[in-house]
Amino acid sequence: MSAERERLFVCRQCGHETLRWLGRCPACGEWNTIEERIGGGSAAAAAALEPLASVSLEAGRRLASSIGEFDRVVGGGLVPGSMVLLGGEPGVGKSTLMLQIAAGLCAAGHQVVYAAGEESLPQVRDRAERLGCLHPRLLAVAETNPDRLSAQLDRVRPAAVMIDSVQSLRDPDLTFPPGSLVQVREGAIRIQRSGRASGVAVVLAGHINKEGALAGPKALEHLVDAVLTFEGERWSSYRLLRAGKNRFGSTQELGVFRMGERGLEEVANPSQVLLAERTAGVSGSAVVAAIEGTRPLLCEVQALLSGPAYGTPRRTAAGVDTARLALILAVLERRCGLRCGAFDAYVKVAGGVRLDEPAADLGLAMAIASVFRDRPLDAGTVVVGEVGLSGEVRGVHRVQERIREAARLGFQRCLLPKAVGAVAAPTGMEIVPVASVAQALSAGLG
Repeated sequence: MSAERERLFVCRQCGHETLRWLGRCPACGEWNTIEERIGGGSAAAAAALEPLASVSLEAGRRLASSIGEFDRVVGGGLVPGSMVLLGGEPGVGKSTLMLQIAAGLCAAGHQVVYAAGEESLPQVRDRAERLGCLHPRLLAVAETNPDRLSAQLDRVRPAAVMIDSVQSLRDPDLTFPPGSLVQVREGAIRIQRSGRASGVAVVLAGHINKEGALAGPKALEHLVDAVLTFEGERWSSYRLLRAGKNRFGSTQELGVFRMGERGLEEVANPSQVLLAERTAGVSGSAVVAAIEGTRPLLCEVQALLSGPAYGTPRRTAAGVDTARLALILAVLERRCGLRCGAFDAYVKVAGGVRLDEPAADLGLAMAIASVFRDRPLDAGTVVVGEVGLSGEVRGVHRVQERIREAARLGFQRCLLPKAVGAVAAPTGMEIVPVASVAQALSAGLG
């Protein structure tokens, strides 16, 4: 027996639903945005109950794209039936990455559908040919209707579908324009329902709004299984892929790519790339051995002090939290006697990497102290440690991996928290244990 159709009123601005018409939307506060929408549904057959222990894991096997940087960030490959949202600025290379992922899956023996909503098929063919991504198993369709696209997926049953982009999905039965919150949400829900039922992995390209967040309803980010952000400066050839949400893996992984003439190339040794342009013998620079997901990553932390400032000193940070910068400045002034709190302070992590883990604290303190004293840190020294409010240097995890990565890149000295205990030093590496920031400054800057 089918359920009765009911009248719904939906805000075209935010997608809020109500059972009666209102002049003003209670969710977003906009006037005259509530429109009537006739909804209905049918009583679907209930899913069968089964013991969790008897559920087969075969259906959840990963689909490796052969692009190692992407596969690591998503947790080892795409999961059948999952939905991944890939966001990024216009021109950063989202479409290029999706085509290369599709080609990698096809080369592994899977069939993939590329749904183009913003380009014609000849445009897609031209780009795929330029990138070397043409493959007999790669199917393409210019379709924006989510129901018709779902029907195609049900008929073909590919391993994965790339939709470029989610903002182009449009149901003609809805009165809302393409890209509106309601169209984006409804289109994603219908594609997800189809993908779940047929075991198709879905990758959606998403736009970034002027505030730097993913465009569309916030519910879209809750709906998908993983939210990936593709970042990169227009004047730089390097691109960073990171996960803000991942139900099937870590959100701490970082993928590094280089944009070349043949598309995106994986950067197998990101530490070396991030330190390639480092200038030795300059004050205000320190190298930090961080951990990003499953691998160590060496980054350069740069600091600059200007002033003294008149009024409230300015604090500007790129790649680290501004609150952490203020904390380190307070510790240096109060516990180490460096009167740097009255200066304007600027801190940056070179290469566009963001350091969120506490192990970068000591490197940040060393860079600030270096520029304050105008004394460079030795170019062969790497720094690791968390800084406490009492000026102590606290222990961090996975120290041995950090040291090995530093030694591999030619560093000869490492300032480590004394609290980590005895550490096996690689050949040619000197381990300097420090218990406080003052000891670290004495050992590193003299």
